[in-house]
Amino acid sequence: MSVRVQGEDFDAGAEIARLRRGNAKIGAIAAFVGVVRDVNDGDPVAGMTLEHYPGMTERAIEAIVAQARLRWRILDALVIHRVGKLAPADQIVLVVVAATHRGEAFAACEFLMDYLKTRAPFWKKERTPGGSRWVDARASDDEAAARWEPVGR
Repeated sequence: MSVRVQGEDFDAGAEIARLRRGNAKIGAIAAFVGVVRDVNDGDPVAGMTLEHYPGMTERAIEAIVAQARLRWRILDALVIHRVGKLAPADQIVLVVVAATHRGEAFAACEFLMDYLKTRAPFWKKERTPGGSRWVDARASDDEAAARWEPVGR
């Protein structure tokens, strides 16, 4: 299991190849790549800046990965999240999950992404023609994450 928070771009294909290299138990790989959009809430976006607390952010993501390992039988996982200044079409996040079967890989990958959106300590500031603005949490992201919570909580 690996978590990296970095300013540099990543090569999703190379990262997936590295994760699965030499492990014949892997029967499925599920991956998600998030990309910076050029429009948000109907406004053009020239770019964004992502901020985080080094150390704290990695520990929070590691805890999310640990939760996924408790819920599903996954063999390996990788989360790379970029920080710093990003432009539209730049890659922002990579989540890769390896499992014996596709159902486990798909579910764990989706869970990881839903929890990253709502529980990982990142702050996003968009640059728009009207100036810079902080990006607020979305109710739809909270709803997506809530479906993973046990009933009655």
